[in-house]
Amino acid sequence: MNQHTRSIRGVRLRFMLAFVVVFATYNPHGWSYLHWLLAAIRADSLVELPFVIFSGFLLVIAFSIYIQATLRALGMYGLLLALGFFTSIIWILVDTSFVAVGSLAVLLDLILSVIAAVLGTGMCWPDLQHRLTGQSDADDEE
Repeated sequence: MNQHTRSIRGVRLRFMLAFVVVFATYNPHGWSYLHWLLAAIRADSLVELPFVIFSGFLLVIAFSIYIQATLRALGMYGLLLALGFFTSIIWILVDTSFVAVGSLAVLLDLILSVIAAVLGTGMCWPDLQHRLTGQSDADDEE
């Protein structure tokens, strides 16, 4: 397997993990960490609560990694550009009726998708920038 194939796989994996982290934390369909946490609190389930709290820490760690990498790779200006880029793609898809926003759930899915895409871009940006420009960061020299 050549370097290009591994790189594409890595980009895909980072984007997929960003979507998993974002949609596992909350989604409007009832299958998310937030829904699980609220159900465990309502049920006063002492058996389930340690698993819920452990899972919450895993999500916080994952978000910390993604957010830190995104801010470091893109900076605030790049973050705003990525946010605008992915939001404009959603706007085009909705405006051309490719995606119909008929409910709040669909709108929330689109918003969460933009967040995940921005985080995925932040995780992949150093590799993509190196591939596009041939330039590497000082961190890559280690």
